[in-house]
Amino acid sequence: MARQTLSADVYTQLRDLLMSGRMMPGEKLSLRSMAEALGVSVMPVREAVHRLVAEQALEMAANRYIRVPIMTASQFREITSIRINLEGQAAARAAELVSPAALVEIESIHNAFCKEFAKAAPDESSLISLNKQLHFAIYSIADMPILQGIVESLWLRIGPILNYDLRSGSERVVQRVQAGHHEGMVGALRDRDPVAACKSVQNDIQSAADFILETGVLIVSDGKPAL
Repeated sequence: MARQTLSADVYTQLRDLLMSGRMMPGEKLSLRSMAEALGVSVMPVREAVHRLVAEQALEMAANRYIRVPIMTASQFREITSIRINLEGQAAARAAELVSPAALVEIESIHNAFCKEFAKAAPDESSLISLNKQLHFAIYSIADMPILQGIVESLWLRIGPILNYDLRSGSERVVQRVQAGHHEGMVGALRDRDPVAACKSVQNDIQSAADFILETGVLIVSDGKPAL
């Protein structure tokens, strides 16, 4: 029982790292290194990794090394399309159900995001983590656990790609484009406007996706960069 609990804890930590974009596409991972970083033995890490491989959040190559999957442009577009529909629906429902306490929490996360953005050299990891916190704080209000589970599984796949949208020095970060989208999301919740909440989340997702596709960091099926 203790080993199963430890394995579940390791799984949760690795899952959060992926969803928060703290691992890069193509990054190779070592069971031993991960175990040392988490302060556990290799066994629970191996069990957690096998779960993530089954969920296609990680992949195991023929020579047994583990890596974060490299996403193709077509996969990215498909996931983006699904996210736009599901996350927009969750945001709309959240605008109908949001409580004063939940709104205070969301505004706190948004303020921390904007504060980080205001720095001369924003911390990329903090921006990515706060972005994830804000989105899921909103989606949790919708009280749609099945939908949220699907969204979480998509973020397991998409999280590492979000590195490219929130990397320090990009034009979108310099212009604080993401903060503007987030302000629209929070404002719609304040107004309890489901249509505006849905649209603001969808605009946020689509804007980031368009930028990532333009960077050429994704690949097409023949292994060439997607332009």
